[in-house]
Amino acid sequence: MRFEFATANRIIFGQGSIKEAAPLAATFGRRALLVAGSTSDQATTLIDQLDSQGVAAVMFRVSGEPSIETVQEGITIARENGCDVIIGLGGGSALDTGKAIAALLTNPGDPLDYLEVIGRGLPLKQTPLPYLAIPTTAGTGSEVTRNAVLASHEHRVKVSLRSPLMLPRVAIIDPELTYSLPPAITASTGLDALTQLIEPYTCNTPTPVTDALCREGIQRAARSLKRAYQNGSEVTAREDMCIAALFGGMALANARLGAVHGFAGPLGGLFPAPHGMICARLLPFVVEANVRALQMQEPHSPVLTRYAEVAQLLTGRSTAGVSEAIGWLHQLGYDLNVAPLAQFGFKASDIPTVVAQARKASSMKGNPIVLTDEALSDILRQAR
Repeated sequence: MRFEFATANRIIFGQGSIKEAAPLAATFGRRALLVAGSTSDQATTLIDQLDSQGVAAVMFRVSGEPSIETVQEGITIARENGCDVIIGLGGGSALDTGKAIAALLTNPGDPLDYLEVIGRGLPLKQTPLPYLAIPTTAGTGSEVTRNAVLASHEHRVKVSLRSPLMLPRVAIIDPELTYSLPPAITASTGLDALTQLIEPYTCNTPTPVTDALCREGIQRAARSLKRAYQNGSEVTAREDMCIAALFGGMALANARLGAVHGFAGPLGGLFPAPHGMICARLLPFVVEANVRALQMQEPHSPVLTRYAEVAQLLTGRSTAGVSEAIGWLHQLGYDLNVAPLAQFGFKASDIPTVVAQARKASSMKGNPIVLTDEALSDILRQAR
């Protein structure tokens, strides 16, 4: 057995912990680029706190999921303002944008030099600018991952900029920042977190450390996602989901994902669908396809035992089997109003294109078994 585990240099978790951001930023630099999503009040408050610590901040707003062009715009603004520290405040889009900006500011060349799949995939050589990640949703776990997912409008796909050097210097997770999330975003981000716990647990390169994180995270998401969706101000549910997202990020950064995320990149690049909703819609069908393929081709695979354990963690019943996990996931999708892919413009004629692109995705390489094109196509047909 051999494995590695790496995460953000420092993780701070707890109610009100955002107040620690400005003093920490002041230890890294004096001019900050604040990459923020739609968290207007939180961003304004943070700028005031930074100013009180002698840190001048310039705001860079991110609307929608980040693209290569978004990152290039942020790099230009950071250079023009002489920024020496980057802060990400928002959902996964803002955090990934900030992470990419911090990395590419110190590594010369075009972003395509470093991007996977569509680029040259060269390794980053220079340490990024200091980066502080502060999530305001509970989903992507981007605050503790070593990659940034960017859309290429030219190639109509989402791909990763990836390097161990991209792990944030500090991750600050304050559940209070998630209290005001509307139900739809709570569902989308929470379902992403759940997927990012199940896939690393059942991938082809799990580790004892990620296993422990996934087991704990799955239990917390199973008991609290629906509660947070129904009542956003329920403190314990919000805290559970923040922990689930954090653990999912740590798990995927140190193990692998699978076919759900293999599909999510191409689908997210082709259609205007929230990443979490794509994952939620696909997850039950991918689990079912994986179990069927394992039972036929590798009936003694330990992954089948892992899927049964997932069923037990989701349902809370020690006798639950895989079919109950699939049913539980379908029911959760119904309860949280997960839409079929067709609602976002996905058509049956798109299936061959998505399958071909998904084959190239790095996440697909972590799936516990290689699925045939027919099996992949069948997943998409059912999810449509």
